[in-house]
Amino acid sequence: MAERPRAHALSERIAASSAALDGPASVIAKKIRGILPSGGGIKDVLSGVPLGHALHPLLTDVPIGTWTSATILDLLGGEGSRPAAQKLVGIGLAAAAPTAITGWVDWADTEPGNDTVRRLGVVHAAANVTAILMYGASLVARRRGAHTTGVLFGLAGAGAMGAGGWLGGDLVLARGVGVNQTVFDSGPEDWTPVLDAIMLGDDRPAHAIVGDLPLVIVKRNGTVHALADRCAHRGGPLHEGDVEGDCISCPWHGTRFRLDDGSVQRGPSAYPQPVYEARVHDGRIEVRAPR
Repeated sequence: MAERPRAHALSERIAASSAALDGPASVIAKKIRGILPSGGGIKDVLSGVPLGHALHPLLTDVPIGTWTSATILDLLGGEGSRPAAQKLVGIGLAAAAPTAITGWVDWADTEPGNDTVRRLGVVHAAANVTAILMYGASLVARRRGAHTTGVLFGLAGAGAMGAGGWLGGDLVLARGVGVNQTVFDSGPEDWTPVLDAIMLGDDRPAHAIVGDLPLVIVKRNGTVHALADRCAHRGGPLHEGDVEGDCISCPWHGTRFRLDDGSVQRGPSAYPQPVYEARVHDGRIEVRAPR
């Protein structure tokens, strides 16, 4: 067997040793979803719906960039750069709150999900909170004229920030938190039967599979619609959701997609749902990728 990268194996060990976090993490996630329920408004903004992708990764650039710049000035800038370094630390602290809020919102929507993501999310947040506390202490020390102490606190904060950034990258890039779950899905190029038409009732989502692609089929006002069944947000099964007017809602987090074009009518998904052409032919529902 090929050996896994050590960093990835380390994140697995961190998750395995953090089982005690499961209970508190579930409670916290439920509280966050209760404060910011799905239904548009501020939850959609924090989830990145208007942007078309998750907002949290974009905001992380500000504290990471300002604090990294402050560290560079501390180590290489000389005495004349101290005021600039102090301002950069302060800007990073100001940006930390909205960055953390969007991260918590994304993390809360990973349930239902696997234990590894839930645990690593808490450890990621703990590392970032440590970084915030260290840079806060650094700013206080700098303002009091204790520059060396401020630099030392800043270096400690940089270490915590690096650990948090590594875990954040693991969560997004290795475990798919906040990414489009359907981006690599593709349907058949030619018309392909997937379901007997007699099995399809009005406004009653039906599950079908073509190749290895799961689909949800819905007949609405005499028109047959086919969408990817795996929700683009966190992979929820759309065929278990409800048809609400001309939309279908995800049973996991409440995202509402239009049946005709897959567009997001209500978040938290920031990504539209793939749609496929559908027709009734010889008593069978057939689908193909859109031309």
